[in-house]
This record gives sequence, C-alpha cells and structure tokens, in this order.
Amino acid sequence: MKKITIEIVSKAHAQELLKFEEENREFFEFILPARCDEYYSLNDLEKILEEVEREQEQGLYYLYLIRNKSGELVGRVNLFSIERGIFQKAEIGYRIGEKHNGCGYATEAVKLVLDEAFNKYKLHRIEAGTSPSNIGSQIVLIKNGFQFIGRTRQVIKINEKWEDGLLFEKLNG
Repeated sequence: MKKITIEIVSKAHAQELLKFEEENREFFEFILPARCDEYYSLNDLEKILEEVEREQEQGLYYLYLIRNKSGELVGRVNLFSIERGIFQKAEIGYRIGEKHNGCGYATEAVKLVLDEAFNKYKLHRIEAGTSPSNIGSQIVLIKNGFQFIGRTRQVIKINEKWEDGLLFEKLNG
C-alpha cells in the first residue's frame, strides 16, 4: 500500500483545489459529468467550499483531500447523500488526478474513508455507483469489500450521452 493521508476540506484549500481541478478538468470530464464553469473560479469555489464546510458541520456531506507521502494533492474522496435515522447510509465517490491514476491511491483512500464512515460517523451502509466502462473504479470498490448489487439503465449523462450505472454496497460489520 502507498502511504497516503486524507484530510477534511475547508475553504483554506480553495486555491490548491482549484489548481488540481483545472489541471485534471479534461481528464475528469471524459469519465465524469462536467462541472459548471463557475466551479473553476476561485471566488465561486470559495463560496462552494463555505457551503461544504456548513454541510460537514451538520453531518450532511464530507469531502476529503487525498495526499501522497510527499503531501501533494492527488485526489478527492467524498461521502455524500448521507441519510440518518433508520437508514444510516451514504454514497461514496472519488477522483484521482490523471498523473496519479493507477497508483493505488483510490483504493487506500476509500479504505480510510470507510473507516471514518463506519467508526466515526456511525454509518451502517455505504453505496457506490460507477459506469460499466470504469473498470478501475470497480476494482477499487471490490478491493474494499463492496458487493455488486445491480445495474441501472441510462442513469447519468456524460459527454452528452446517457450511461448505465453499476451499483455496489458495503455494510458495516
């Protein structure tokens, strides 16, 4: 395993996060839905991160930065769509910068965030979705003990084309 750390994002990370997102925009937009142009403005990103900070304080959303052993930002991993009460569940998503793809960072980061999800946030279930063509993401999930639970048809639009989704889950325990 690679030595990585994860840290919860704050507005103080805006400049660094913007640089990371700009450097990887074309790569991400090839495999993920495109972000609005406002996301690539420092002022707008700071506002977005202020909202993220509020949501994190309320336990509604957690966005982590992934750093390699040199402290370089290599990716992000999120817990989102958090539901409390009778469900105690969230979805997980992650993205690794193009030059760091395939280095094992996503696998280790997901492992660390799962530990946070189950032990710190007391969630019972984590769900994940990926496109059928994103084999790397599927491998990350399977290595972390996720089980394939089904397929949804034409669930997300990427590059003006509706894509199917593969659904995975992991339960605490």
